[in-house]
Amino acid sequence: MKYGVFIFPTDTAIRPDHLAREVESRGFESLWFPEHSHIPTSRATPWGGRRDAPPLPEHYWHTHDQFVALAYAASVTTTLRLGTGITLMAQRDPIWTAKEVASLDHLSNGRVIFGVGYGWNKEEMAQHGTPYLKRRALMREKILMMKALWSEEEASYQGDLLELAPSWAWPKPVQDPHPPIVMGAAPGPRTLEDIVEYCDGWIPLAGRHDIAGQVARVRAALDEAGRDPGSFEVTAYGAKVDGLDELKQAGVDRTVFNLPPLGPAVVLSKLDEWAGAIGL
Repeated sequence: MKYGVFIFPTDTAIRPDHLAREVESRGFESLWFPEHSHIPTSRATPWGGRRDAPPLPEHYWHTHDQFVALAYAASVTTTLRLGTGITLMAQRDPIWTAKEVASLDHLSNGRVIFGVGYGWNKEEMAQHGTPYLKRRALMREKILMMKALWSEEEASYQGDLLELAPSWAWPKPVQDPHPPIVMGAAPGPRTLEDIVEYCDGWIPLAGRHDIAGQVARVRAALDEAGRDPGSFEVTAYGAKVDGLDELKQAGVDRTVFNLPPLGPAVVLSKLDEWAGAIGL
């Protein structure tokens, strides 16, 4: 099993370059950063879109730009995989994002894992001009357009919502045909269709019930679609050291531990604790 760590890279937490060096030196495989462009203060949508959720933590509106932070991490490491966990693709421009992903992959010599998700914050999406009910369809078409930009010499795309006239776009990613695309979302019927169509992996939450059943369901859907389930990676977020055996048995390929968005003293102590517990 591969082991990674996740943190909100904020202006008050450990610097991303400092953290990346420490994560790599302890033998962890990957480092994952989430993103939010901003958080509208109206706060009409509850945290995660869940009814009766607790107040949204302040670090959600203190995050660095995801790709800038990952570039800092890339610049001081050589083997560490760089995960976006997740990129809010429905509210992003696909042409610019394709260039950011490709540039990071090129400059890091092929170390990007591109995690994507639909998003939950309706106000944030609205201020990007993204209708909440169209977020799934928009993300699908944006990802398909990005795949064209990454893999075609003269890229073009025609969908129901988006189109791209024949265009040149470089750099191309080092990873062929592109960095692995992994979906962070519960595998309902619509999400499962998207995972099977355009993703190379899936990110479940380790704390969810019946993770083994969910992993088996996703892999069965891949097999039914004629895809090789063995070439598809499952990355469990929010892993606990005492739950690793269960995740391995469920067919999870990578587990990611969640770091608090705090300073070096707390964060590095936590890294040492995990590295010792899992034998890195």
